[in-house]
Amino acid sequence: MKYENVVSGKFISRPNRFIAHIEIDGKEEICHVMNTGRMKELLLPGAEVFLCRAKNPERKTKFDLIGVRRNDGEIINIDSIAPNKVAGEYIETLFPGAKLVKPETFFEKSRFDFYIEDNFDKIFLEVKGVTLNIDGQARFPDAPTERGAKHLHELIEAKRKGFRACVLFVIAMKGCNSFAPNGATDPKFAKALLEAAENGVEVFAVDCRTTADGIFADKRIPVCFPE
Repeated sequence: MKYENVVSGKFISRPNRFIAHIEIDGKEEICHVMNTGRMKELLLPGAEVFLCRAKNPERKTKFDLIGVRRNDGEIINIDSIAPNKVAGEYIETLFPGAKLVKPETFFEKSRFDFYIEDNFDKIFLEVKGVTLNIDGQARFPDAPTERGAKHLHELIEAKRKGFRACVLFVIAMKGCNSFAPNGATDPKFAKALLEAAENGVEVFAVDCRTTADGIFADKRIPVCFPE
């Protein structure tokens, strides 16, 4: 996916989950943060960041924070909307022969990111965006997420009802050799992901090529379950 009207700036501070103070062209701006994760290892004072200018000129915050350049030069996309868009573009690669792709679809009382049909299966797909890299391994989540564990239990139920159930972790960067649940931060999610895999839920992870104004799915990477 590509962005329009992207500008660069310098990160100053993040007083809460939703806004950040950014220096743009020598002026301090209050910007909307597009991701409520912690990202403490990324949003460091002085870091180069990338922002998309809001289309509504009357909005209180004129910019959306969508990316940050790490110390090693790698750009990490931190737009929480991007993973679903990336997944939508990647579905034909992940599920060759898909003939129906329907976003935001309900199963009983649950809503999954995508419902897909091919010649053989009816598929529910849940998507999670990943921004945390620990020593070359992508990890999710970077903050506890009850909602994330709930989605996994719902996928197990869909599998039991005869659907093909899948979860895709979109790694919003390059440089990760594998993916693993972040049990140190959220043991409940890690346990739920292992339980899902043991019950037939398919777990995929794909890394991304990221630029200042775009993010594109690239290569599948292995999924690991630490003992």
